[in-house]
Amino acid sequence: MINVVGKRKIFYTFSALLIGAGIFSIAFWGLHFGIDFRGGSLIEVEFFQARPEVKTVKDNLVGLNLGDVAIQPTGERGLMIRLKDLDETTHQQVLQSLNSLGELEEKKFDSIGPVVGEELKSRAYLAIITVLFLIVIYIAFAFRKVSRPVASWKYGLAAIIALFHDIFIPTGIFSILGHYLGVEIDLLFVTGLLTILGFSVHDTIVVFDRIRENLRKGVGSNFEDTVNISVNQTITRSINTSLAVFLALLAIFIFGGESVQYFSLLLIIGVFFGTYSSIFVASSLLVSWEAWRQKRIVRKLER
Repeated sequence: MINVVGKRKIFYTFSALLIGAGIFSIAFWGLHFGIDFRGGSLIEVEFFQARPEVKTVKDNLVGLNLGDVAIQPTGERGLMIRLKDLDETTHQQVLQSLNSLGELEEKKFDSIGPVVGEELKSRAYLAIITVLFLIVIYIAFAFRKVSRPVASWKYGLAAIIALFHDIFIPTGIFSILGHYLGVEIDLLFVTGLLTILGFSVHDTIVVFDRIRENLRKGVGSNFEDTVNISVNQTITRSINTSLAVFLALLAIFIFGGESVQYFSLLLIIGVFFGTYSSIFVASSLLVSWEAWRQKRIVRKLER
């Protein structure tokens, strides 16, 4: 049997280093928000013949005074162009300018104003906070009959800390990717985070439920031993389930095309760290709290 709980300080340190790196990245570089959140326009085109060079396209658009223009190749002959919010007249001028480089077809055009972008950003934050709040209530209710030795609300708090771990690390990684590769944070990213929250809390609850069963049966010589036995009983199931999801996401990442590439990458990272936190972080936090509570009791008795 693996002594997972006994080595919890190692796992805490590893998680703290990753979260620290994420805090550094977000504090210094921030998040590279897409047009969904900061407003702007997105044009996706596909050339019938050879695609022109990105520099050629940028030089061709200079005369339209579009400001900062981000151009990303897609597929064999496609281009995805992100720029400021466009009216229909300017939109048509951009298409005409691109047509001068070769015959093309417009595949997609989205335009979002800055006010709408800010509203979407606020709603995205609200959605994540609401989900976290509801998860705490659900877990506290589900484990309401488990009051010894750890109070039921601590199960919910441990799950929330693990969930914060699971969404903050991928967000930090995408902050780094945004700084170096221009990867954007959009509504699909928020969808990915909410998916990670659901997957991770499901995995955590499986472990917590086994702890609850073993506490009722009196398994283990003490609380730490009970938690460690419970983690070992569920570790194979957690890894196998996550591995199946990981392989499906890997296939999407490789073969799904550029439009879903970073979405699948986000889920891959989230599934990995969600499984990690369920096994090595969430349950260990319960043991740490109980150990801290016992120390407080001993100190009071010594006084």
